[in-house]
Amino acid sequence: MNRLPDKPIVYLITKGDADSANFYQIRNEILHNISVAVEVGIALIQIREKNLPSGLLFGLVNDAAAVTRDSGTRLLVNGRADIALAAGADGVHLPADGLPADIVRQTFPAEFLIGVSTHSADEAIGAKSNEADFITYGPVFESPGKGPPTGLEMLNKVCEYVEPFPVIALGGIDESNYGGVLVSGASGFAAIRFLNDEFRLRKLSRPSSD
Repeated sequence: MNRLPDKPIVYLITKGDADSANFYQIRNEILHNISVAVEVGIALIQIREKNLPSGLLFGLVNDAAAVTRDSGTRLLVNGRADIALAAGADGVHLPADGLPADIVRQTFPAEFLIGVSTHSADEAIGAKSNEADFITYGPVFESPGKGPPTGLEMLNKVCEYVEPFPVIALGGIDESNYGGVLVSGASGFAAIRFLNDEFRLRKLSRPSSD
């Protein structure tokens, strides 16, 4: 898994608020957040703007890739490996019901990073078998619209099932609980609300005084 940054991996996922009507306003917000994330050393960023038509999504990813290029931050696109490659991103993040990672692996460059969303141990094991580079697993904690939380105990079991394969915890993660997911065996954590906040991003990047 040498395509991945060092642990712990922090994975910023964009909010998904952009559409054709608000694109130019939201675009600037997204690019600003990405600039801050690169500045503070966030490892992974996922463009998850499902409501954008392909042309606008390509433009956004192309602009974002210009920000992340030559940095330690890797840029992925939700579900659209074609746009990710064409726009100069580093990889794709596949939904649990999307194309299997091994199909993407056969078609795209060897260095193309592939993440997969999973919500159960079986899905986690399947993604590992299908040559993904890493998975997100969740929801670990309560998160709006994401179903019942599975908790830290189940996260720990999933990490053990696929060890040493990278598992990034997702769902309801913030400054109060991300330490717990790392102790439970996760290689890192992903978040939308927590990480799309400049103050929290900058605070997260500063060493703890403990």
